[in-house]
Amino acid sequence: MDDPAQRQLVRADPERLDRAGRPVLIDEWQREPAIWDLVRRSVDDDPSPARFLLTGSASPTTAPTHSGAGRIVQLRMRPMSLAERAISWPTVSLAEMIAGNRPEITGSSDVTLTRYAEEIVGSGFPAIRRLPARARRAQLDGYLARIVERDFPEQGHMVRRPAILRAWLAAYASATATTASYSAILDAATPGEVDKPAKTTTSAYRDVLTQLWLLDPVSGWLPSRSSFSRLAAAPKHHLADPALACRLLGAEVPALLDDSVAASGVRRPGPLLGAMFESLVTLCVRVYAQAAEATVHHLRTADGRHEVDLIVQRADQRVVALEVKLAPDVSDEDVKHLHWLRDRLGPDLLDAAVITTGRDAYRRADGIAVVPAALLGA
Repeated sequence: MDDPAQRQLVRADPERLDRAGRPVLIDEWQREPAIWDLVRRSVDDDPSPARFLLTGSASPTTAPTHSGAGRIVQLRMRPMSLAERAISWPTVSLAEMIAGNRPEITGSSDVTLTRYAEEIVGSGFPAIRRLPARARRAQLDGYLARIVERDFPEQGHMVRRPAILRAWLAAYASATATTASYSAILDAATPGEVDKPAKTTTSAYRDVLTQLWLLDPVSGWLPSRSSFSRLAAAPKHHLADPALACRLLGAEVPALLDDSVAASGVRRPGPLLGAMFESLVTLCVRVYAQAAEATVHHLRTADGRHEVDLIVQRADQRVVALEVKLAPDVSDEDVKHLHWLRDRLGPDLLDAAVITTGRDAYRRADGIAVVPAALLGA
């Protein structure tokens, strides 16, 4: 629906959707929001499944008159996971862990730290990752520029100071895999500025960038049936693809590996590569969890004494807990929060693992799995 002529055809002859061969793929459907209701009525007349696929790069600015409940299933499409990129053959199934089967943890990977860094900056967007490095950088930069210059206004929000929005995005990228407050992100985006954007402006930034599928924060885990009394609700910040965060920060593979990215933006507890590796793993886990009908959260106690990077929760609120470590080796210190969580949850903790950059997948004597990121799959 990017093509005005195609939109005009649909307006003039809506029944052409029914006459087309099945399945019908309608890309950028949000540019003609009436399509939603046309599809809904068509499904009412013929409820056979998989007749239509609606894809879009943003939410519609005008909500459809009907939610589509009972007729249309909504799924978020994310960039390619490591398994989909086929950099290694996965030997550990997250679905098996979520099912409570405590699968055998085996396999070896020859994926190096440098290769993980290359995958971080290389992007999971299929058409972009195949490009030469210079063209890839230009495409990612163009994607970000298009959001600021075209997509943002098309969502009904004029950007009075595009440079501030771009700076806010860079500050958000610097906060990747942290729970930094939005006021801290704004301060990092506008150091020394007297005329800072109002809170309503930065709230609009977040709302619109989420509607454009650019922000993909991980919500805090707030279980309703456990004995936890005080858990932090603040989200962990992530962009849809860590390659976008790297472009906003000007980080390529050499700078990630030697941690020479300029020290600007939100303060983080470790090297930028660690945050970006966690973001890459988070992307992968979300893809695999969605396939298993599970949701992904993070855990942090209000006092900050305990935190677990990723909580994968199935419908009955039983969970798999995952820690992400940039190092190849796992120590007792690295699993202490997983032990704490196991003591608190008992049988509600189905499995636990540390996702690493190492070579071998195995179970420790304490039952905690150690899995190289390249060996984890759906």
